[in-house]
Amino acid sequence: MNELDVVGVRVEMPNNQPIVLLREVGGDRYLPIWIGPGEATAIAFAQQGMTPVRPLTHDLFKDVLEALGQQLTEVRITDLREGVFYAELVFAGGVEVSARPSDAIALALRTGTPIYGSEEVLAEAGIAIPDEQEDEVEKFREFLDQVSPEDFGGSGPQ
Repeated sequence: MNELDVVGVRVEMPNNQPIVLLREVGGDRYLPIWIGPGEATAIAFAQQGMTPVRPLTHDLFKDVLEALGQQLTEVRITDLREGVFYAELVFAGGVEVSARPSDAIALALRTGTPIYGSEEVLAEAGIAIPDEQEDEVEKFREFLDQVSPEDFGGSGPQ
């Protein structure tokens, strides 16, 4: 497993499909995952430190974990089958629960939990961006600084 950082979310044109972009820590691979608008908003809220008046589902899940004294120790993006990514939530004591990567990432950002990607997933879907192309990534980061969660309005997760 390789540790990943969340670079951010954006809307991929021309389909207006949100993606979350992860970056391999200590490496040069990026992992784009297409997600639903609701999950894009949840991830953007967490990255921007925004707290909604009423808790979103991911905020509620975090609050329930805290109330039950449970700790999320890892999020793992484990598999890619027929274009669909799979993830696991790993809890203290070793309990593992299957999850959509978008939900797992939104929860990880709220709890400060590290995110990992399997080598197989990164080898299949990761995109290597050498240092000399880093200015393109910087442009993406600048875009992320200007985008707001309201930009991800839509008909719900797909």
